Order: sequence, then C-alpha cells, then structure tokens
Amino acid sequence: MGRNITTAAWFGLISMSLCLVDPAAAQVDQQRAEAYFKEADAICQRDGGRLWGISLCGPMVIADARTRTLATSQARPIGEEPRSIGFAKAPIEWGGAPWAAYIWDFITPLSPRARGELMMHELFHRIQPDLGLITPGAQNRHLDTVEGRVWLRLEWPALARALSPSGEDRKRAVSDAAAFRLTRRAGFPNAAETERVEEIREGLAQYTATVVTAASPAEAVGTALEQLAATEKQETFVQTFAPTSGVLYGILLDVSSADWRRRVRADSDLGQMLMAALDADAAPNAVEASTRYGGAERRAAEQRRDDQRSFLVLELRRRFVDGPVFLVPSGGGGTFDARGATPIPGIGTVYFSRYSLKGEWGAWRRPTAS
Repeated sequence: MGRNITTAAWFGLISMSLCLVDPAAAQVDQQRAEAYFKEADAICQRDGGRLWGISLCGPMVIADARTRTLATSQARPIGEEPRSIGFAKAPIEWGGAPWAAYIWDFITPLSPRARGELMMHELFHRIQPDLGLITPGAQNRHLDTVEGRVWLRLEWPALARALSPSGEDRKRAVSDAAAFRLTRRAGFPNAAETERVEEIREGLAQYTATVVTAASPAEAVGTALEQLAATEKQETFVQTFAPTSGVLYGILLDVSSADWRRRVRADSDLGQMLMAALDADAAPNAVEASTRYGGAERRAAEQRRDDQRSFLVLELRRRFVDGPVFLVPSGGGGTFDARGATPIPGIGTVYFSRYSLKGEWGAWRRPTAS
C-alpha cells in the first residue's frame, strides 16, 4: 500500500491542532459574506468586461466544510449541493452553471485588497473556459532545485526592473529575463511546457485579479512588486511561481502590446509573446547578465538553502515515511495552501498550513489557530 505523505503528515498533527479550533468562529457569517460579495461585484462592475471582453461577474459561494455552513451571492440552485463546496477554492458546477467557490477561513483574514484579488482570481477561473485559456495542471519540481531556483530568482528581478523604465532599458531587462528563463528551461526536460501551462492557467488568473482590483496601472505595478517580494520569502516556488510570473509578464505585455489579450491562446508562451512585442532577443550570455542582478550572491544563498533543506527533508522522512504514520486511502479531493510546503523527493509534499481532505471515509480539515 502506497503512503500518502501529505495526509500522513497532517494526521500526525491532529492531536496537537484540534485544541486550536473554535467551531463557532468557523461558521460562515452571512452579513460578512454579503459584504464580501458586494466588494467583489463592485470590482468586476468597474472592469465592465473591458479586460477580457467578457464580464468577470458571476455567482459566488463561500462555505465552510466542517460546519456545513455557506453563503451565496444569488439564490441557491434547487437540488443537492456539490460535494466540493467548502473544500474548493475554485470554479464549481452548481445548478448547471459555473460558480466561483471560496473557503471561509481562507478569505476572512485577508485585507480588502487581498480579498478582492482572491475573489477576482477565482472569478477569472470561472470564465477561463469561455476564453479558451484552459490548460492542464503540471508539476514543476525542478523549481525546488538550486539551478531551478537560481535562474527563476534572476528572471523575476529582471522583469521587475523592466516595469520601471521604457525603450531600450526595458528591452535590455526583458532580454536578460529571457536569457535566465531559457537557461533554466534548458536544464530540465519538459520544463518549458510544464512552466508554460501553469503560467497560462494560474498566471493569467492572478494577473487579472491584480489589474482589475488595482485603482490604477501604477497601483497594479506596486502590487505586483509586493507579490513578488512575498513569493520570494516562500519556502518553495513549485506551486507559487506561476501567479507571480503571470502578473509580471501580463503587466509588461499591457505596456508593450495593447492587443495581446485578444491573441493569447492556451498554447501561448507569455515570455515569447513579450519578446515578440518588444522585438527583443535573449541576452547572449546568461552568466554575464546575471552579474547585473547579484547572480553570485543569489547562487550562494540558494546553495545554503539547499544544504539546510537537506536536513529538514531527512527529518520529515524520519517522521512521516520511515516512522509510524496514520494512512488515509487516496481518492476523493481536497484543498491546500502551498505556503511553507516542503517536497520530499520521490514521496510527496508535507504542508505546514491549511489542508483539508475528503473521500468515501469522510472529511477532515486541519484546524487553524484563531
């Protein structure tokens, strides 16, 4: 029987975390939920369908799986509720229509701007099929290696630098970013495709959320840089790189190619689109270009991280692979927060934040501290 390490890790923490739960706090507050729906509606009404040629507005549901409480932005459809409600932060089918679904304890701690971005992110996913921008999910484990992280952490500051200048300075920074991107992808089989599909699937959703929530293009740029700074503090980029990259490429495309959103397709590469828009080529020497972005210092930092990570993975393997664990059958579904996640190569991922599961055996959510 195979081990489900993610599940094993969290069930090993159940006894410690159950005491932190306040069941009353987990219930969906109808008045607060209604206020959240109004916030989201105001944002998508302000956009008015201008960004993608189609309105982001649509039915929304916020739910808590453990207490089975929920709130909806419009009348609930007749019939059984989808089983994923309360577990899914994603589009769902309900009553023959797509809904944007949210998890109550994911959305309540957020600031109004962050909450707006989260709600717009999922509302974009709701219309993504209509735009023809659906791509399969893909794993990008190479972004947890030294080489993968070094070149990604050089691509990002080059793109960030390109947000400020214009003309040849912008073109030069984008050329540097392209060199770092191509070098990284050349080092890992199929990396170009696995990264590309995630940038379309999750990157465009976060780009949309960022620009429609912002009051101005300048605010969108500021938010993008804040998101980049927050992502760089995460333990792993495997699940979080695409939203960050998507925002940076999307905003740069906005200022370089006004009609790019009408041309982007499910098989597009955002980096290639930006290079074409600027008529730019990748810098000829990625190593030389890296000196403009602290390449040596970044590589040294990533090597130190990798050494420290090796000790952590050994400890997690001892606790959740080699030692006694509680196994839950696979099958069903769940939701998670990727922040702080730690992959164990060849085994799975241990999550240190919100995680929930459901299957034929029932449902479980890792409680969170209030």
